[in-house]
Amino acid sequence: MHPDIIKYNNSKIGEDYLICTLLCEILMKYFPEAENKVWHAHPVWFLDGNPIVGYDKLKDCVRLMFWSGASFEEEELKIGTGKFKDASIRYNSVSQINEADVKRWIEKSKIIQWDYKNIVKRKGVLERLK
Repeated sequence: MHPDIIKYNNSKIGEDYLICTLLCEILMKYFPEAENKVWHAHPVWFLDGNPIVGYDKLKDCVRLMFWSGASFEEEELKIGTGKFKDASIRYNSVSQINEADVKRWIEKSKIIQWDYKNIVKRKGVLERLK
């Protein structure tokens, strides 16, 4: 795990620390092949330079976001607003995290991907990767 992710998690307090730490453990367990680092101020996991999943502390919760999650067809993941294909779930308590759900979403994220890595080169147009 990237040391900056450890620093990020350790900067959180109370329930937020517990949520971030558990999410990190789950991501490391089921997504060991992914590169991970702090990107745009929060932990993100990548495949071949394409952002796949990350989490961040919002004002009132911790959000777990999948960049291509809108295509997962998962009721628990709320689709983001705008032109991107992201979807996320928000946690206020570590007890809300269902490891089996997160594992399933990670497995889907390995197969279902939109090409965020080249979005600037394509002037904001997303293409689905095979």
